[in-house]
Amino acid sequence: MLSLKRFLIGRPLKSNELGEQKLNKTKALAILSSDALSSVAYGPEQILIVLITVSAAAFWYSVPIAIGVLILLLALILSYRQIIFAYPHGGGAYVVSKENLGKYPGLIAGGSLLVDYILTVAVSVSAGTDAITSAFPSLHEHTVIIAVLFVIFITILNLRGVTESASILAYPVYLFVLALFILIGAGLYNIITGNVSPELHTSIGTPVAGISLFLLLKAFASGSSALTGVEAISNAIPNFKKPAPNNAAKTLTAMGLLLALLFSGIVYLAYYYGIIPNLEVTVVSQIAEQTFGRNFMYFFIQGTTALILILAANTGYSAFPLLAVNLANDKFIPRMFTVRGDRLGYSNGIIMLGILSIILIIVFKGQTEHLIPLYAVGVFIPFTLSQTGMILKWIRQKPKGWISKLIINAAGALISFIVTIMFFLTKFVQVWPVLVFLPLIIYAFHRIRKHYEAVADQLRTTTCEPTVPIEGNIIILPVAGMTHVVENSLNYAKSLSAHQIIAVHIPFEREDEATFEEKWSKWQPDVRLVTLHSPYRSIIQPLTKFIDTVQRKASESNYQVTVVIPQFIPKKGWHNILHNQSSLLIRAHLLYRRNVIITTVPYHLKK
Repeated sequence: MLSLKRFLIGRPLKSNELGEQKLNKTKALAILSSDALSSVAYGPEQILIVLITVSAAAFWYSVPIAIGVLILLLALILSYRQIIFAYPHGGGAYVVSKENLGKYPGLIAGGSLLVDYILTVAVSVSAGTDAITSAFPSLHEHTVIIAVLFVIFITILNLRGVTESASILAYPVYLFVLALFILIGAGLYNIITGNVSPELHTSIGTPVAGISLFLLLKAFASGSSALTGVEAISNAIPNFKKPAPNNAAKTLTAMGLLLALLFSGIVYLAYYYGIIPNLEVTVVSQIAEQTFGRNFMYFFIQGTTALILILAANTGYSAFPLLAVNLANDKFIPRMFTVRGDRLGYSNGIIMLGILSIILIIVFKGQTEHLIPLYAVGVFIPFTLSQTGMILKWIRQKPKGWISKLIINAAGALISFIVTIMFFLTKFVQVWPVLVFLPLIIYAFHRIRKHYEAVADQLRTTTCEPTVPIEGNIIILPVAGMTHVVENSLNYAKSLSAHQIIAVHIPFEREDEATFEEKWSKWQPDVRLVTLHSPYRSIIQPLTKFIDTVQRKASESNYQVTVVIPQFIPKKGWHNILHNQSSLLIRAHLLYRRNVIITTVPYHLKK
């Protein structure tokens, strides 16, 4: 098992090697921007899916809608640049909302982002699988299995460490950017040279019956799903090399520029080519086929698109563990999320993200279109809260140039709020789970925090009840037979200078009882034996009742009851499945009984 772990994850890293796991701007752009950049593959399609409900003639509205999405992108990039410098230790929307709006807005932002990163993995991998099955339709029936295998692969890759995963993932991300720039360039060239018929689309400004402001806002909200992942860099500042805030801000700007160019290019080509959304074939696939035909370039674009969509999940793997660390440090989720693994990554967060993403993919059967609205609304809630928190921060602190900063954050907050409301108004059937899981998550956060506070209060020496002095020790030793295992445990019990040692045997048949008592009196005459006949063949129940009886009497004289459990350890681990593990069951059951100490005495077999 250990050798398999080393093969999959690699050798453990020393704590002082943490600095070597920091990212430069080139690698950070690849793994932290992959989510945002990959959304180019489905964001424009979401706009067209809404507009097609009127008619294909309405597709020209995708151009002004795309301009609106770019304005929102600009506001978010400027806003998150300010968050990066204001909160250089990371945490993003959770930290901003908690410090400026209060605990519960912070938990709403944190809970939304945790779910959003799970959806990031599920949506990205599902969309990548869609791109593969678009090129190879015979694979459609295996969508879920393919998606799950990709999640397992990315999880293992991230367990190997941030730097190693970034080194591998950088190539597909930059290949995707190159492929789309080639596609957009070739498409624009075809348009300029007249190789694309202008009859494929309606002219911009053409009146379209049935269009409404509500429908346009719905299309705008759907297109804004292309902006998911913009916040990831502000959450992952600790992953950057020094100076971390400056490097993070530059990476964010580069991501915004690339996203704007790719998004606007795909939207314009889809409009000019008259592309109609199809469940079986993605918009990017249709554009590539019309531009190049079904040749090498088509498969190159489809291959890189599939890779970026799948590897966009890595943004979730980069940001989820760091957000979990912030929540765990504040005692809202289990402390295990603060522990670094062998490769200095937060392994528990990585593994949990992988498991939850696989569950989502199986539940939704890999259908991306069902996940995208839930995914988008989950990220626009933190967008809105973080921008609102920054508004209050500038009003309270009034630093130099605060008016311009206030305007930027106000614009971001207003547009994000409108998009959030539009999602609830237009896609309520798909996003209503947010109204259920967010209160449940916040309640869970609250209960976990209360538990940690209660534990701390009870463990604090200044508040605990005074301990009762122990006058002596009564040892209870469950015995199944007269073996070296029992003999070893008896020798240990005698070495403790116990007040009394009681061996307890639990026979299932009456005739076995007398036989065992006779043999015991010859083997260990100085150790008291108690036999407890069990007609229902249970060991736990009669043993527990006996321990309770002894414990009640012992407490009157301040005696401590200790249960010594003999256990033999096979030479090979797999041999354990050949034995009934009674000692484990007894220990597990007795562990929660108050005022009883459980001690296991192992006896190691040599063969």
